[in-house]
Amino acid sequence: MKKRWIYIILLMLTACAKQTDWEAPDQGVSMVVVEATITNESKPQEVNLHYNMIDLFDDPVPISGAEVIINDEDSTWLLTEDMLVPGKYSSQTNLVARTGRSYSLLVIDAGRVYSAQASMVPGTTFNPLSYSKNEDDDLYHIEYVASAFEAEDPAMWEVLLDWSSVPGYENADGALTTKRLLFYTLTTVDVSEIFAPIVEDVSFPAGTIIEQKRYSLTPEHADFIRSLLLETSWQGGVFPTDPANVITNISNGGTGYFAVCAVNSLSLTVTP
Repeated sequence: MKKRWIYIILLMLTACAKQTDWEAPDQGVSMVVVEATITNESKPQEVNLHYNMIDLFDDPVPISGAEVIINDEDSTWLLTEDMLVPGKYSSQTNLVARTGRSYSLLVIDAGRVYSAQASMVPGTTFNPLSYSKNEDDDLYHIEYVASAFEAEDPAMWEVLLDWSSVPGYENADGALTTKRLLFYTLTTVDVSEIFAPIVEDVSFPAGTIIEQKRYSLTPEHADFIRSLLLETSWQGGVFPTDPANVITNISNGGTGYFAVCAVNSLSLTVTP
């Protein structure tokens, strides 16, 4: 029986290899990349713009001087650029997204017009994540956030960890005492996800403040995230996928995604 399983695994590994003719894209073409997620949180909303990276290790080039507008059926918000953070555009007043409304994004850069439309599905409450103590030290790690699969209710999970106020860490570099982690609940199960490369665990001390947020996803937004993960975090595992373009709802040759999400959140403190 053991030999049979070895043969099956070898067959799976060899059967996945195939020859394909794939033409590399023109590396000299710059594309507008839009990163925009507005939410039902009462705050100024942000849109980040930059050009795509031509080479793998390039830094994104921010897009300055663009016109950025968000509107719904009743209101229009003109976003202004942060002079200290080029490419970051924010509404000057609080923009609270609501269900049942359609939102449009308009970006004008160098005479070219890019647009996108999106709506929001309702959010939902959730149980807090679980954590446990490491076996080899006095630190803790996240054990479970949410199921990776849900047939009808996809979500993105943002986990913010902050132990900068814990005794012994007050004078440490802020970059070492705060972490932002993302997890996803999608309506699909992919082999590339199951056999994705191992990611580093984050350890944190007792007293760490955890803020957990759940972002509701429309089916189209979930499809975008899945296509992005297939090209990034899920690549390099046992079963990598063929390269493909990431889904976008940005018109006129732009890329990225404009999304509207309902956010539910809770906070907890790590206790021994």
